[in-house]
Amino acid sequence: MIDLDNQTDLKIDLEEIEKLSSYITDNDFELIIVDNDTIKNINKEYRNIDKPTDVLSFPLDISCPGMPIGSIIISSDKVIEGSKKFGHSIEDEFKLLLIHGLLHLIGYDHEVDNGEMREKEKEVIEHFNLPKSLIVRVED
Repeated sequence: MIDLDNQTDLKIDLEEIEKLSSYITDNDFELIIVDNDTIKNINKEYRNIDKPTDVLSFPLDISCPGMPIGSIIISSDKVIEGSKKFGHSIEDEFKLLLIHGLLHLIGYDHEVDNGEMREKEKEVIEHFNLPKSLIVRVED
C-alpha cells in the first residue's frame, strides 16, 4: 500500500502507481509529492545540497513485518520540467522518478553498485513500456 501525501496540484493515478510499485515490492511505503521549494529545503537539511532535486528516498533502517520500508519525496515541478525536457508525458516522468526512488528504498544504489540498479530499472521500464530511465539519462 502507498501512503500518498500529495501537497501539490499534480494529478496522480493511484491505481497505476500501485501497479508499478507492486511489480517492484509488496512492501508499504510513503509517497510525498511537493514543490521545488519544499524539496530544496529537505535536500539541504538531509544532504547538505542547497538546490531542488527530482526525487529523494529515505529508507527505514529497521525492517519489521508490516512496517513501511521508507519514504519517497518527488518534486511535482521537476516532474513537469522533466516531461517537457525529455518529450514524454507527465505521468511517464512521474513513474520514472517513482521507480528510481523505490529501487533506492529496497536497497539498490547506483552510486556504489556494479550496474544492478540500472539493470533493474531497465527491466521495470521495459515491462511498463516507459521511456529512458533516470540513470540512463544521467549517463548519456
